[in-house]
Amino acid sequence: MRDDPSVIALVTRVCGGDHEAWNEIIDRYAPLVWAICNRYQLSRQDIDDAAQGVWVMLVEHISQLREPAALPGWIATTARNECLRMLRTASRYDLSGQPTEDLMPPDPDDRAVDEDLLEAELNISLRAAFAEFAELAPDCHKLLTMLITDPPPTYAEVSGALGMPVGSIGPTRSRCLSRLRRSPHLAAFLSGHAGAVQARKTGR
Repeated sequence: MRDDPSVIALVTRVCGGDHEAWNEIIDRYAPLVWAICNRYQLSRQDIDDAAQGVWVMLVEHISQLREPAALPGWIATTARNECLRMLRTASRYDLSGQPTEDLMPPDPDDRAVDEDLLEAELNISLRAAFAEFAELAPDCHKLLTMLITDPPPTYAEVSGALGMPVGSIGPTRSRCLSRLRRSPHLAAFLSGHAGAVQARKTGR
């Protein structure tokens, strides 16, 4: 994994007692933990318990990380271990603590976890780029914010809310997305993961 200066900075701040940095770590990587736990078909309660276990262990061990930039990988590995621990101690398994073969979901392979890590880093980069957009391109930020809501509004609703001609919404959206792709945050992500992104596109 590349030496992401933002991750290194977060780990350094947490080790220095910065509670805000700790909240940033949870905010950034909670979706990663959720995605990994979801692959094990855990219930919502079990996912919450597994995630809590991950964060407790991170509190105990974050100062011992030899490579702060390896934090995402550490979180992914710990999440997998927590899911397996919960599955093996669940009441539906036998007294030996080992799950029966028909109940044990398949262990996600390394490629699946790598994809979760890649998606987590992409989401982090997108959120950072989008937050920057609010200051550098407020009109684009407003338009894209409306268009990504669920369910998405009609162009007539967007036109009424933003005072834009309906015919200009599509071209403006394309220009805004093009500008967003040129964000330094996304450029840094793509430069660090060009090979992985290409492999994901081609399904290899």
